[in-house]
Amino acid sequence: MSKSISRREFLGTAAAGGAVLAGGLGGRVLMAADREGWPRMQPVKIHKVYVGSGGQAWPKPEFDVKAEVARFEKHLEALQGRLGDVEFVGGEVVHSAAQADKVIARLPEADGVLMIHLSLGTGGLLARIVNAGKPTVVFSQPFSGHEWMYVPQWRKAGKKVVLVAASDYADMDAAVALLRVPARLRHTRLLLVGGAAGTGAARSAKKVKELLGVEVVPVSVQQVVEAHKAVDAKVAEAEAERSWIRPAKKVVEPTKAEIVKSARMYLAMRKLLADRKAQAITIRCLGGIPIGTLGYPCLGFSKLCDEGLVGACEADMDSTLTMLIFAYAFGTPGFISDPLFDTSKNALIHAHCTAPTRMDAPGGKRAPFLVRTHRDDNRGASLEVQMRVGQPVTCAKLANLTTMLISTGKITEITDFDDRGCRTQITTEVRDAHKMLANWGGGVLPNDMMTLLHRVVFYGDHLRGVKDLAALMGLKVVEEG
Repeated sequence: MSKSISRREFLGTAAAGGAVLAGGLGGRVLMAADREGWPRMQPVKIHKVYVGSGGQAWPKPEFDVKAEVARFEKHLEALQGRLGDVEFVGGEVVHSAAQADKVIARLPEADGVLMIHLSLGTGGLLARIVNAGKPTVVFSQPFSGHEWMYVPQWRKAGKKVVLVAASDYADMDAAVALLRVPARLRHTRLLLVGGAAGTGAARSAKKVKELLGVEVVPVSVQQVVEAHKAVDAKVAEAEAERSWIRPAKKVVEPTKAEIVKSARMYLAMRKLLADRKAQAITIRCLGGIPIGTLGYPCLGFSKLCDEGLVGACEADMDSTLTMLIFAYAFGTPGFISDPLFDTSKNALIHAHCTAPTRMDAPGGKRAPFLVRTHRDDNRGASLEVQMRVGQPVTCAKLANLTTMLISTGKITEITDFDDRGCRTQITTEVRDAHKMLANWGGGVLPNDMMTLLHRVVFYGDHLRGVKDLAALMGLKVVEEG
């Protein structure tokens, strides 16, 4: 028989549960495992290198390299503190091939490269370092020289490089933040309960590890059942009251006992994640687990995402990995949806029975919500989250571990169509609903219904960031609409 989890043990486990992956530029990536037994990820090492010399026509013949580097060094020191999970190394000034080669010899120890373009006459040196193959950001502020012209060509040729041609250092900072993502994925563990669903590549734990670095850890349904049994009943009741019953605008259909059952499921998933030092969990919930015993995991998935972890339904590996990527890149939780079209409104509607309530960021303000039954069968407990009308959103899905499907839109209304479909619903205006409908799946998804259907919705317009991140990770981007 499994040992019960006491109230004291649970509180010790959950005390630092907030903002696990909250990785937006303005905040640190706070690992859940700042507490005992859940280790912090190692800092991401970014090798900084300054390329150029004085005496060139641009920026100007009397250009002071030492003073320029000092300005950047002060800024990057502050940026390291703001990001919290980055360590800048290196800092060499390069103006010869021999110096570039010395830098290249040190790059295997780095996760990424920040190259700061200082002056004219450096195209060969920039190319030499880019060709080393590390994900690289090139920052070229105005009047540094004309070498910025070559970087888009290198990117089109498949080099893992992003150009930031801007006067504002904040644009450089945003690109540097993206350099964290591949390293974070290599230190991520994802719990899979039941058979994986999704594209063929995403269902292969070996390929997920090989291409993205994420370790997929199988967990049996029986292990989930035992973890559920082990949760102290009083702790589960307190969790149900604190997280869902009291904060809800209204509890519509579910009984308190049903909500407590879902709270136990959340606590069980949280313990499974902590014990296995994992950051994400996905479950084949429809037809794969004993719902009568465990309840639906909808409430639990919502709270895990609110905390900065990833909880994803239907064992959808493509969507789970998408949620991890966006969490690390932008600090935004994701809402897995079943999309449908309303071309009369030039709209894509998103609907599902679980959604984060803190869509802006883990630890942010909760959206209003109602506690409802799961709409497919009018059983269990789920959430009807009322998202923000007027909010720009990004709709995305990683497909086959190689291609990011993406579109953007704006929430125009909370859908109201005769109480049909899943509980949480939003109507989003898109650029061209007819074009998106015709291009659905971008030709890269199989005809399996769930795989072709699911998308993940995130607050914010992340199109530019995703394109840059794709370049750094060697992914393709397909705009669906």
